[in-house]
Amino acid sequence: MVRTASARTAGPTLAVVAREAGVSVPTASKVVNGREDVAPETRRRVVEALDRLGYVRRPRFDLARAPRLVDLVVHSLDSSRSGAVLRGVEEAAYDAGLDLVVSAGAGGPGTPGTPGTPGPSESSRPERGRLDRLVLRGSSGVLFDLAEPTAAQYAVLEQHRIPFVLIDPAVDPPPGAVSVGAANWQGGVTATEHLLRLGHERIAVVAERRGGLCDDARVAGYRSALASAGVPERPEYVRHAGFDREDARRRTRELLDLPDPPTAVFVCSDAMALGVYEALAGRGLTVPDDMSVVGFDDLPEARWAAPALTTVRQPFAEMAATALRLLLRMMDGHRPESTRTELSTRLVERASTAPPRPRVTCLPGK
Repeated sequence: MVRTASARTAGPTLAVVAREAGVSVPTASKVVNGREDVAPETRRRVVEALDRLGYVRRPRFDLARAPRLVDLVVHSLDSSRSGAVLRGVEEAAYDAGLDLVVSAGAGGPGTPGTPGTPGPSESSRPERGRLDRLVLRGSSGVLFDLAEPTAAQYAVLEQHRIPFVLIDPAVDPPPGAVSVGAANWQGGVTATEHLLRLGHERIAVVAERRGGLCDDARVAGYRSALASAGVPERPEYVRHAGFDREDARRRTRELLDLPDPPTAVFVCSDAMALGVYEALAGRGLTVPDDMSVVGFDDLPEARWAAPALTTVRQPFAEMAATALRLLLRMMDGHRPESTRTELSTRLVERASTAPPRPRVTCLPGK
């Protein structure tokens, strides 16, 4: 049989790749098309076979004629925090002439598992296939806001050379991943120093979860401020409440039940700070007369609370816009000098903090 020139240059077929990798043709096709429902080890064998045999992937569309499209994947759309992030990305995308696709999915705070470690139920999650659609529509880049991609999703992005940036990741990103966040350690220092200046020494902290990137940094800042002021840290004053407002209420009641309860508390999110308010009200106590409260985020709810919440402001819109600008550079082939960018935080003083009440000491025989 005489082969034509086009046949000689066509390269290996998908069947040859599948045979080389020891998988079926449909499985090889899933890998080539960026499908997520492939085991990591199987995906690795197929990708290595593709590279070894020089398989040429056909373009999905004419990149020169397609609009520049980016995806924003958020953990949830039903929070004011997500709204601030969306505004920042939307404005930056408009200025850059980009089209934006927004979707909400699981995998962020409060969900089982950690980034890079697919859980046993990963294949049944509602977001399965999200990156399949992203790849097929030709997205040029992805922003993840509090959404923690799985190992399979990272592999799909790497395979298709789609750059991504993580906004405010809750846990440590994988090596080399680019992220944008706030100066959480400094925010913890600032919140605690404010309470110390008011005269508080019995200061508690209610964090979200142990091992969280942001919360560990905020608690470390709290500890650093106490140490700098010469105030001993009291382990019973350090509480973790997950991401749940009800848990924050429970942790606050535990603090109030201590033999020597705190006079002030630094809460690592505004949402949990509202849970602290509720726990205090349930005991007939008031803010700040009986306990001063400082939050973290400066969401609209902080202004609406009664009394208005003193809090550490996270620049969510600015973080989102910075992440989009970094993603733009990555889409153009430039690698950021640093994988982590931090924006400064600042204290917003409102009505939830005041000097502690003087202790009443009963004299003998009185």
